[in-house]
Amino acid sequence: MYSLCLSMKKQSKKRLGVMDKRGRVTVPQEVRLQLGLVAGNRVEFIAAGNLKHARFLKFNPKANPFEKYAGILGAFPGGKKGIIGWVRDMRDEE
Repeated sequence: MYSLCLSMKKQSKKRLGVMDKRGRVTVPQEVRLQLGLVAGNRVEFIAAGNLKHARFLKFNPKANPFEKYAGILGAFPGGKKGIIGWVRDMRDEE
């Protein structure tokens, strides 16, 4: 997750995003390259008091959303045979 102001300064050169009539915002190419943003990344706009900025939420929209949980519980006791036995026990198979 990245937070940045829509008008970033670097060596006194401004990079401004442009909003069209339909509310779509164009992020400058240099900013997209610096942050590694691609089509499908989400942007969260925050306006609270004097704080106004955009937060880019990076994720791969085609990736499996559950992939980050893979392996979180560790290996199943008994491996593949243990899993098959557990499923058969639940099904009351012999």
